[in-house]
Amino acid sequence: QVTLVESGGGLVQAGGSLRLSCSASGSIGSINIMGWYRQAPGKQRELVATMHSGGSTDYADSVKGRFTISRDNAKNTVYLQMNGLKPEDTAVYYCNAAGVLYYSGGSYWPGLEYWGQGTQVTVSS
Repeated sequence: QVTLVESGGGLVQAGGSLRLSCSASGSIGSINIMGWYRQAPGKQRELVATMHSGGSTDYADSVKGRFTISRDNAKNTVYLQMNGLKPEDTAVYYCNAAGVLYYSGGSYWPGLEYWGQGTQVTVSS
């Protein structure tokens, strides 16, 4: 079993910064992709940023130049540095892990996609 735990959300004024963290725990062999998604009230969940284990990244157009994703593969942890926050960034932010290999019974097995419980980010104008 793999568990993702997020931290770092909160309330900030427009133009401010926050840093989100997400740590994956369990009998993990490796995680191919870790990333962040967000869901605002009344809207669908959308991709914010992802990062492959090799370092390649993908960002939503709306956050390019303001948000930076990074990860520590040895700690199975992903970060999201959010600068220049805008009220439209207000949402619940979810951590995601995909392409997981977990260890069980002496072997490595491909896991499902995993989600964290979400952390609220609120940006006031």
